[in-house]
Amino acid sequence: MKYNLAHACIRVMDLDKSLDFYKKALSLNEVKRLDFSDYKFTLVYLSDENNKFEIELTYNYDTKKPYEIGNGFGHFALTVKDLETSYEFHKNMGLETTELKGLPGEKPRYYFITDPDGYKIEIIRG
Repeated sequence: MKYNLAHACIRVMDLDKSLDFYKKALSLNEVKRLDFSDYKFTLVYLSDENNKFEIELTYNYDTKKPYEIGNGFGHFALTVKDLETSYEFHKNMGLETTELKGLPGEKPRYYFITDPDGYKIEIIRG
């Protein structure tokens, strides 16, 4: 039996702020939006130009306090060809950005940024 990844869901406090972040910082595009006004939530699906995997932003209208990410979730990862240019772009955007890092004994090949809700995103040289 063959399985294909479809999407990962994260819950967000401010849908517009999150959309702005994912579109500007990571060049993701909105591919689908489902509004369930009667049930007080909206789902927005974002993907890259390949459309093979999506991030689902779930916005629940009545949430009053930030979600607890917990200690089980790690991060999302995206690849980019020019890591250094991407790093400077994110730093210039004023995003929370780690230093360039590498695994022990390796040259730097990744860094992390943080989205408006505190989710970590790893940017890897690809």
